[in-house]
Amino acid sequence: MNAALPVLGLFFLVALALGLRARRGKKMDLEQWSVGGRGFGSIVVFLLLAGEIYTTFTFLGASGYSYKYGGASFYILCYGALAYVISYWLAPAIWRYAKRERLVSQPDWFVRKYRSRNLGLVVTLIGVIAMIPYLELQLTGLGVIVEETSYGAIPSSAAIWIGAVALAVYVMISGIHSAAWNAIIKDVLVLAVVVGIGLYLPLHHFGGVSQMFHAVQTAKPDMLRLHEATHDSGWFITSVLLSALGFFMWPHYFGAVYASKNEQSFRRNATFLPLYQLILLFVFFTGFTAMLVVPGLKNGDLSLLRITRETLPPVVAGLVGAAGMFCALVPGAMLLTTSATMLAKNVYQDYVPGATSERVSLLAKALVPVITAIAVYLTFAGGDAIVNLLLLGYAFVTQLFPSMIMSLLRRNPVTKWGAGAGMVVGTAIVTWLTLGKIAVGQILPFLPQSLHHLNVGIVALIANIAVCAIISVATRSTTTPQHAEAVPTLDSSSSSPFTRDHL
Repeated sequence: MNAALPVLGLFFLVALALGLRARRGKKMDLEQWSVGGRGFGSIVVFLLLAGEIYTTFTFLGASGYSYKYGGASFYILCYGALAYVISYWLAPAIWRYAKRERLVSQPDWFVRKYRSRNLGLVVTLIGVIAMIPYLELQLTGLGVIVEETSYGAIPSSAAIWIGAVALAVYVMISGIHSAAWNAIIKDVLVLAVVVGIGLYLPLHHFGGVSQMFHAVQTAKPDMLRLHEATHDSGWFITSVLLSALGFFMWPHYFGAVYASKNEQSFRRNATFLPLYQLILLFVFFTGFTAMLVVPGLKNGDLSLLRITRETLPPVVAGLVGAAGMFCALVPGAMLLTTSATMLAKNVYQDYVPGATSERVSLLAKALVPVITAIAVYLTFAGGDAIVNLLLLGYAFVTQLFPSMIMSLLRRNPVTKWGAGAGMVVGTAIVTWLTLGKIAVGQILPFLPQSLHHLNVGIVALIANIAVCAIISVATRSTTTPQHAEAVPTLDSSSSSPFTRDHL
């Protein structure tokens, strides 16, 4: 038995124990289970929001992207920093309204703001379609990480099954609290591992970070710039913009915002979150080092794990694997909790007369193993279609941004019909362009060459805004309060569910 196995086993047991213990002393009604009773302090909120950038997609994908595409990978560094700046104003506004109206899911926001359960259903479907493949990615990444860092002793399939069962069990029991408790261990471990190997590997192989970049520049001079036509400046700018706007549109981020004890947490955290993003540089250093030390990998996402195995002792490889394991389990718990909450609250409760709070809470917990089973099935049976769905994720959730940001105005000019039509058109265009592998230059050949590879989500977002504006103008006279769809409130003592917040 190699020394990596005890390390992986120990940290897995820690994750399981923390996940199960997280519910201790709490009555797990839906609000407590899904948004932590709105009682999380600044540090926990920081870890839930900041730590979410370190998923298996980032842990493996950021190093893999730098390994394969070089300078294009820095877009990952840019968009997170911009998103955190936006959160300084956006997150407190979301939190204030959610606290007053006692919202527990992202669709609840749209239901209240636009007085339409049907719009909430649209948002639920978009969110779940985006999140289930994202959960599938966490499980896939978990399997790859454990298999690689255990030196093949634990097969990927076994790691996926074990991780999925453990995740489902402690999420059913503890909900968002399981993610919060594990996020603390995760961030400490990830920071230590990422910074450690990001500094050590360039030093060990080249004598330092500067020398490593000189070696890359000498061996592959194009790799440190945007050298591929499909990853040009137009692609870079629009990808940064789209991802920054969509960053806080993921449904599980709304859950993390709702869970805060007070709005000052967001402003304090937004001051430091862009600096926290700089930790990703060390992931890029590892990818650039691997580019020269372990060249020729067909799957660049394995670069961090392969160079770790070939350079460092098994104990360190086990620590890297443990960090990657937590990068799957923490966001996986958030995705499971949020998906189950949305389906129970915004599909079952909103459309089944007489659905009680207790039944909704039980259904949400019961849906956790169902959603997990779907994600596991996609992990083993999914092919290119699942990969494409994952790529659609950010572009999908960004289609919620226009109607969401307009709902913060004192006088929202967007109607429920305009919001819904814009979302549907935007997601339809993203699906068409992505699944068809159609570049912007193919549908708009008159554009300058530098705009031929824009992120397709931007094209969809422009169409979304245009349709939203046109339909809103056409339906504004018919969408008056007396004709508005009735929406049940969670708390009859709260103020009107239709009061609008503003920035």
